Amino acid sequence: MIVDVHTHIPTHMDTIPNDDIKEDTQMRPGERVRLSTNVDDYLAGMETVDTAFVFGIRRRPTDEDSPVFPWKGDVNDTAAKVVSRAPDKIIGFMSVHPDEADVLEEIERCVDQLGLRGIKLGPNYQDFDPKSENAFKVYERAQALGLPIVFHQGTSPYPQSPLRYAHPLVMDEIAMAFPELRVVMAHIAHPWHVDCIAVIRKHPHVYADVSGALIRPLQAYNAFRLAYEWGVLHKFLFASDFPVTTPAETIEFLQNFNEFARQYHMPEVPGDEIEAIIHRDSLSLLGLK
Repeated sequence: MIVDVHTHIPTHMDTIPNDDIKEDTQMRPGERVRLSTNVDDYLAGMETVDTAFVFGIRRRPTDEDSPVFPWKGDVNDTAAKVVSRAPDKIIGFMSVHPDEADVLEEIERCVDQLGLRGIKLGPNYQDFDPKSENAFKVYERAQALGLPIVFHQGTSPYPQSPLRYAHPLVMDEIAMAFPELRVVMAHIAHPWHVDCIAVIRKHPHVYADVSGALIRPLQAYNAFRLAYEWGVLHKFLFASDFPVTTPAETIEFLQNFNEFARQYHMPEVPGDEIEAIIHRDSLSLLGLK
């Protein structure tokens, strides 16, 4: 089984008007990434995997529009609609903002009415302190309900996104406060791979996903090699970051990982451990079996 733990909801359910097409030139250096997708695009991209987690990122309560968020409407309702198109394959995650007055009620709505099974947070994109009192209320409720949280970790190309809110050492403090909370640190917390590895090594329920790793192969090589040396490659979860990269691209990258090492005469990482990332049982690890 292949489980993609990091994909983004489509921006549109059906046809995408030309005026709504958005592209990004910073996420993949030298390439253009089309951020505008519809449900058919999304499902076609997921043909390679057996299961995928899908989510948006909720705006701050005071934001009506932002270049960081390409989605219109309620991202949680959209996630539920995407799930309805392939309920045996897609698992919907909600996104909330801790500073919303009704954030705990929204979590309950998403679970009880929408059937969403996890939470996606991007503290730097959403501009909230991940160690705030309001944020801790969200983690407490997530732990109580058995909802895993995927955190954006690492850098961002957007000037208005505070990097300190997405540093992996923050996850260490959250994991100490909520030891039963299942946490996924996205992108191996690029570029802070060493700190990310230290955190996932320390906490039994904290993992890293490999979404977007293929974009910067040398940095990815260093992260995987360090994880192997520290004995934590088993804490790496398969993920694509669709539409920035696709599951098929990510699988190809992983299966050719040691070709890159040999090309530059660097130590390899055992191929069976790399292959195991592709087929990792993330559903069991995150309590979603």
